[in-house]
Amino acid sequence: MPMNTSPNLIEQSFERAASRCADLTPLVYQRLFEQHPDTRTMFRSQGSELVQGSMLALTIEAILDFAGERRGHFRLIACEVISHDAYGTSRELFIAFFAVIRDTLRDLLADEWLPEIAQAWDQLLVEIEAFAGVPA
Repeated sequence: MPMNTSPNLIEQSFERAASRCADLTPLVYQRLFEQHPDTRTMFRSQGSELVQGSMLALTIEAILDFAGERRGHFRLIACEVISHDAYGTSRELFIAFFAVIRDTLRDLLADEWLPEIAQAWDQLLVEIEAFAGVPA
């Protein structure tokens, strides 16, 4: 393992993806809109690319903190569950966004998507669901 590679498998998946793709935003939202067509209308306003980029950046920051040291950014997940409830976004759809990010990384990494990375993501999604209070 190279010295500059994080031992955290979630971080590794983002680092590897960053070496293959400068901006995940279009890939993530294309997948989101394909899997959940109703979400397309949530981003109809002018400047939606900025909103999408910002939302994805904050989500990735929260994921990395949640999977890592939990210094505070991960709390954004709980706050956003509540604000998205207010927008009428179901908790299931809120959580689906995290799976969309995972699936986008998996497709980007292809042969570098190792079983241990897949397992780390599966575990992370279970923990985020529990943290966000999504009924099983």
